[in-house]
Amino acid sequence: MSQPLVSVVIPTYKRTHYLKETLNSIVSQTYSNIEIIVVDDGTPGVENEKLCSEYKNLSYIKIDNSGSPCKPRNIGINNAKGAYIAFVDDDDLWLPNKIETQVKTLDKNKDFGLVHSYCSTIDGEGKQLKEIVGKPGHTNVKHGDVLTKMIGNWTIMSSTPLIRKEIVKDVGYFNEIMPHAGEDVEYWSRCAFHTKFYYIDAPLVRYRQHENNVSNHQEKYIFLPLYLFDVVKRYYNKETIKKDIYKKLVLNLCLMQCKMIKTNFWKTIGNMFKINPFWFVNFRVQKTIIKKLIT
Repeated sequence: MSQPLVSVVIPTYKRTHYLKETLNSIVSQTYSNIEIIVVDDGTPGVENEKLCSEYKNLSYIKIDNSGSPCKPRNIGINNAKGAYIAFVDDDDLWLPNKIETQVKTLDKNKDFGLVHSYCSTIDGEGKQLKEIVGKPGHTNVKHGDVLTKMIGNWTIMSSTPLIRKEIVKDVGYFNEIMPHAGEDVEYWSRCAFHTKFYYIDAPLVRYRQHENNVSNHQEKYIFLPLYLFDVVKRYYNKETIKKDIYKKLVLNLCLMQCKMIKTNFWKTIGNMFKINPFWFVNFRVQKTIIKKLIT
């Protein structure tokens, strides 16, 4: 039986040295039917184009700089021909069995539309680190119907998921209006309204940690709960979720926001009033704020 095509979308900007390592990890997959779509967000010069010309089954698309990976990812989605779509950041590496393992998983579990895992970590030079990221204390937290467990609590490591193309069509595009912090969180949160997640408790990706990671700058995430609240409201208004689920998600987002209170006190308070004007009467929120302020 022939293998279904997997489309791999890579947004990139000024990381030719890392991009080469990422591409090598993709072409070294044990799964062979892969197309690669590199969308260059305006990197000066032609180094990326020259690099990409060395690989088969690779489409290189260069656009004017957008300042965010959202537009490059969306262009990748529009050009994807595969039955499955995977995204990988231009500094992360895939283990050789990543795609094969995930395709087999979705093939055996037709009611799941997305499969993901956790990551081991490497430093800027590619040296293996001890830290792991994205691994839950209990696997059921990230497996199955994760909607109420996910939003406001955790997100997917963006280089780990493989998604059925029909789910991507239902979810739509990455939010290009958002600032470059948490746009992936917003997207994976929307996915949770459309499908169950299959969690593989293995490190299928090597996540690169270096000083330029956006995730290292927590102050940039101060408005993320508001964007997630807009998502929750939209699905509630479409009657995708019932009122009890809506209330749980709003509480999750209040708790998420109040954990940022030491990052920016007044913005946090202002955002919480936008999420729930009566947040201050909830004991869990009160307790979380006090704990954050005194620690």
